[in-house]
Amino acid sequence: MAAAELPGPDSLLRRTLGEWRIGLVAWRLLVLQTADPAVAAGMDRFSTYRAHPWRRVEHTMDSGRRLFFSDREGLRREVARLERTHRRLAGTDEQGRPFTASDPAVRVWVLVTLYECMTAMRELSGRPLAPSELERMYGEFRAVCAEFDLADDLFPATAADVPAYMDRTIRERLEYSEPVRYLLFDMLRQAPAPRRLGRLKPAWPLVRTVAAHAIGALTVADLPEAFRERFRLRRTRRAALLSFLLHRGMRVLMNALPEERRYRTSPAGDSPTPRPATDSTASTGRPSAPGAGPVRIPAPRRRKGADSRPARLRTFFHQVLDQTGDGRINSADLQAMAHNVCWPLELAPEREARVYAAFETWWQHLGAGMDADGDGQVSCEEFVTAMLTGIDAGPTYLEQGLLVAVRAIFHAADADGSGHLCADEYRTVFGGSRVHPAELNHGFRQLDHDGDGRITEDEFVQAFTDYFTARTDTTAGSQLLGRP
Repeated sequence: MAAAELPGPDSLLRRTLGEWRIGLVAWRLLVLQTADPAVAAGMDRFSTYRAHPWRRVEHTMDSGRRLFFSDREGLRREVARLERTHRRLAGTDEQGRPFTASDPAVRVWVLVTLYECMTAMRELSGRPLAPSELERMYGEFRAVCAEFDLADDLFPATAADVPAYMDRTIRERLEYSEPVRYLLFDMLRQAPAPRRLGRLKPAWPLVRTVAAHAIGALTVADLPEAFRERFRLRRTRRAALLSFLLHRGMRVLMNALPEERRYRTSPAGDSPTPRPATDSTASTGRPSAPGAGPVRIPAPRRRKGADSRPARLRTFFHQVLDQTGDGRINSADLQAMAHNVCWPLELAPEREARVYAAFETWWQHLGAGMDADGDGQVSCEEFVTAMLTGIDAGPTYLEQGLLVAVRAIFHAADADGSGHLCADEYRTVFGGSRVHPAELNHGFRQLDHDGDGRITEDEFVQAFTDYFTARTDTTAGSQLLGRP
């Protein structure tokens, strides 16, 4: 059977999903998806959403763009990448129930909620889609979903069946878990400042308090009535008014804007407003891999001549290793780091597997030598004490764990197999669209010891070795996470 034609630039799906105002229902979407017990368990166990919420949101949006705004080849690459990722997300939740992100019913729920939120956005704006338009957009949506190879009978048969599917799933399967409560009421109140704020960062505590209250109220007001009834979430009059004003106001604004300003992602699949590399307020939002160069971290005050390694190790623990933000590290943190290395590279499955295997080797080395109390996790002080002991014992210590992962990062980033990283390859894995050019160039120079404009594997490894072993901050590699 021939594959259905994918939605194109004139499709209702792309024109709806690409609009800036889709952001008004983004938190609603996250809450609905997370209320599935398997999703909640996966987030609680593996996700970096607590420590790095903006990076997590960015990855989610990037994945949606790859799925719904790509050609068939790009769509298939993204589906395959998601399937590999989801196979790694499995275990048991706090109640001892097994879960896996590969469960077909869970994957269908995550997909259908995206379609339902698009229709909700239109309905909340006072201009709901007509039944014929709903069927058209659902057909476009199902053409994309067909690449996931999920059983047809798991999906609502038609657009008209989606409301009943939503209602039934809400009442029979969803739960009001701690991750759901955290998303609704605490996440934005605790979120770190987005790095793009630049000089406005001092105002962030006030801004996030107001934003958290508004987004929480808006989300509760916009959730399906069945969800609010089941979990006793009250839709206040003030929240209802906020929803009315925001959704209808954004509809009017979007309709008034020129076509090229209306979309975050244009229906043609290209970002209409690319962020220029020279943006003076841009910087990275993700300390993703060990020593993701452009991340700037203020150096703590130290006595002149004091050993600077303990302070750097604590910085590395909190800013790089502790991906889940719970103050301890385990295999999930290292797996998240591997994911962040692979994310911008779109590696072939075998190359991606080598990165994950290298980070697992690093975790086994960490756990074996640092888990002093045997709880399966490593605290910051356990990490610092064991690292200093190991480094002082001999040069082979780092080779057994950290440098295995560092070499894997190098080979993954070396896209053309030349044996060195050029500036473009370096930017791909350590840069991204939000990195300030000055910081990116500084990070590159820290690794390019001989100044020839390229980084060899030896230079790459030496920079990370210096970061962990240098007793002063004057050694180049000691500045890998930013200037002291």
